[in-house]
Amino acid sequence: MQGANRTFLVPAVLAQVLNSGPDAVALFGALKTYCYGASPMPLPLLRAALEAWPNTEFIQVYGLTEVCGVITHLMGPAHRDESHPERLVSAGVCIPGTEVRVVDPETLAPLPPGEHGELWFRTEQLMKGYLNKPEETAKVITEDGWFRTGDMGRVDAEGFVFVEDRLKDMIISGGENIYSPEIERVLAEHPAVMEVAIIGVPDDRWGESVKAVVSLKEDQHVSEADLIEYCQQHLAKFKCPRSVDFLPLLPRNPTGKILKRDLRAPYWAERERQV
Repeated sequence: MQGANRTFLVPAVLAQVLNSGPDAVALFGALKTYCYGASPMPLPLLRAALEAWPNTEFIQVYGLTEVCGVITHLMGPAHRDESHPERLVSAGVCIPGTEVRVVDPETLAPLPPGEHGELWFRTEQLMKGYLNKPEETAKVITEDGWFRTGDMGRVDAEGFVFVEDRLKDMIISGGENIYSPEIERVLAEHPAVMEVAIIGVPDDRWGESVKAVVSLKEDQHVSEADLIEYCQQHLAKFKCPRSVDFLPLLPRNPTGKILKRDLRAPYWAERERQV
């Protein structure tokens, strides 16, 4: 047998494969294992991939440079466990030898399973520190060896880790904490939407308001009002976007992560507070 049988691709590339026609889909069907990570996998895209390649093992990995790569994994059986479909939006469980806790980012108190807070990990593969930056190192590594990721999320009773947002990306509107992945998952289900990013933009009344930045599928058309109404059918009103921008493609870094800071920058350029 010729060709690769295992690969790692970011979700954005996988979407292009599925949109490239039956020959591309058939070619990738020869894979034994498809591993993905580096950016969130839209649930509709993952469902489509699982259906297109029923004999391929899917593995998701989540990690950070400071912990030398992978820190949790969602393995093949969990992807096809029909009794727990909610785990498809999780980052899986900790790799062996790793501990996780969820902490209130203000009080630093540990939180029980299911509660939302900052994800901390303790592992032997943690970095020694940032080069020549002891103060920056002290901000992210506690005295007892926990690494503060800056990622917000929760851990369920079975140890599955759900990464909800970056702490710095959290939107605070009228005193309410709003986490963009929840809204992104809803909009990703709209049949016209190819990809979406939720950002906070200045609002003189509420401090910040929710904006959706959307790229549409080829030959699809939908209005700003239609997408806002779609969100209102599935989310609490305060979480719904107040405005929508349309772009041909969303900006990404070389690893495939959407550059939300670039999307936010024009709206905060004249403000004293930079998000």
